[in-house]
Amino acid sequence: MEHDRFAELQGIEMSGEEAERFLRQQGFGVLSLARENEAYGIPISFGYDDENLYFVLLRPGAQSKKEAFIRETETASFLVYDVDDKHDWRSVVVTGRVEPVDDDEWPALRDALEENAWFPSLFSETQPMQDILGWRFVVDEITGQKSHETT
Repeated sequence: MEHDRFAELQGIEMSGEEAERFLRQQGFGVLSLARENEAYGIPISFGYDDENLYFVLLRPGAQSKKEAFIRETETASFLVYDVDDKHDWRSVVVTGRVEPVDDDEWPALRDALEENAWFPSLFSETQPMQDILGWRFVVDEITGQKSHETT
């Protein structure tokens, strides 16, 4: 009996196709970075073009903790999830590396963001921004879990 309860919590593995479809349906997640012995998680909006994740960071000044962590992280992870209740949930974890987007790659970034990114209003329109940085998450692996089979 105890084993069955843990099996329910663990979930069912998603197929690669299901996990990718879930990424296209969502527009936000948590980017997890690390440098030395310090971890840093960032809630962030993203776009997915069936190959890479794309996102932008707004740099409000010369120093950016997010940018510093991205540049020092060798392998990052990205978590996307949806939870309706304890019996109805889905999650996908993507692992890979994050690299800056070159100027000629901005159309791909823009298209991916326009397709499924979700942009919360976190920044005041009157707050001056020094820069907008574009990033590509180069996917090495996508895994997903769900609470139950969907019809």
